[in-house]
Amino acid sequence: MKKILLVVSLLAGISSQVHAQDAAVPYQYDMHLDIAQVVAITPVADVCGVVPMEMTYLDSKGATHILQYSEFGTGCSN
Repeated sequence: MKKILLVVSLLAGISSQVHAQDAAVPYQYDMHLDIAQVVAITPVADVCGVVPMEMTYLDSKGATHILQYSEFGTGCSN
């Protein structure tokens, strides 16, 4: 029983470290981005206005990052 609790505790600690590493960072003009591969991008909302977006990517060392930025929605008509 103690071994199971130890394994669960270790996995919970590793999981919390991974989530802390993947915290989203807001984009700032002229920031250096090391993007080797884009993993996911949130879909653009069908609204007229600026909407928040997130891009998950891997850097050249294989670390995962989440970048927050703004984009104009697709719901505006001429």
